[in-house]
Amino acid sequence: MGASEFMVFAGSASRNLGRAITDRLDIELGSSEVLHFSEGNLFVRVLENVRGRDIFIVQGTAFPANDNFMELLFWIDALKRASAASVTAVIPYFSYAKGDKKDEPRVSIRGRVCADAIAAAGADRVVTLDLHTPQVQGFFNIPVDDLYSLPVLCDAIAAHNFHDLVVVAPDAGYAKKARQWANRLQVPTAIADKRRVDHSETAEIVELIGSVEGRTALIVDDFTISAGTLVDAARVLVDRGATTVYAAVSHALLTEAANERLDDSPIECLFTTDSVETQPTKLADKVQVVSVAGLFAEAIHRISARESISVLFE
Repeated sequence: MGASEFMVFAGSASRNLGRAITDRLDIELGSSEVLHFSEGNLFVRVLENVRGRDIFIVQGTAFPANDNFMELLFWIDALKRASAASVTAVIPYFSYAKGDKKDEPRVSIRGRVCADAIAAAGADRVVTLDLHTPQVQGFFNIPVDDLYSLPVLCDAIAAHNFHDLVVVAPDAGYAKKARQWANRLQVPTAIADKRRVDHSETAEIVELIGSVEGRTALIVDDFTISAGTLVDAARVLVDRGATTVYAAVSHALLTEAANERLDDSPIECLFTTDSVETQPTKLADKVQVVSVAGLFAEAIHRISARESISVLFE
C-alpha cells in the first residue's frame, strides 16, 4: 500500500513508535510539529498536505497523561480540518481506560468521557493495545480495534526457553487472560489473590492458588505503575518455592521509585512493550522492551487496504 493512499503521523508521546511503524510499512513518517507555550498551552501543526488521505495519528496518553490526551484531540481536529478523508487514532496506551466504571458515589466514568471527546474531535476509528477491560470499547460510538500484545510478548518469552514455566495471574480478575498466556506458552497457571483497599496504587497479596514449587514463575498483567503488585507477588512466589521469577506486562509506566523497587526485587526480568515511551526516568536494567511496531503496522496496512484484521486477534 503506497504513501499516496494513506499517511502516518506521530504525536510527541509516540515519536519513536511512529517511526518504527512507518519503517515497517516502508513509508516516511508524516511531518508535523508541536509547540509548548509557557502557560501550558499546546499548538499542533500538520506540515504536509493530507487532503483526501486516510490518516493514522499515533499518540499514547501517558506521562503526562492529560497533556498527551489533549494533544491527541488537537491532532484529530487539525487533520479533519485539513480535509483528511478519515482519521484513525492509534493509541498505544489509553490511560483513562482504567476509569471504566462508577464503583463508588459521585465519581466520573473517565474512560467514557475520553471516548466521547475522541469521537467529538472527529476520529473515525480507534486502534489501541490491551485496554484495561474489553468493555471500554463500548464507550465509543466509532469502531475500536483493541490489539493484543500477548503473541508478541509470548514469542519473546518463548525464545528464552525457560525451564518448568508456570504463568501466574496477579489477581482473580486477570485469571482468564493468564490462561490465554499459559495456553500460548503451553504451561500451567497459578493465581495470586490480591486485595486493594484504596486508590494508593498498591495492593496486598493474601493467598496463592496453584503450585509454583521448583518452577520458573512468570507473572503477567496488563500494566504496572508502582511495580508494587508485581514485586509483592514475586516475593510470595519465592516463599512458595519458585526457583526464578519473571514478569510481563503490556504497559510499563514506571516512575523512579518503581524502577528502584523493581531493581531491589526477586524479579529477574520484566518484559514489556514500547507502548509507553515518555517515561519520567530511565527504565531499570531488568526491563526488556519488546516492540509492537510490527503489530500496529500490520493493523494499519489492513485497515487502509479495507482488509479484515481479525487475524491479529488469533
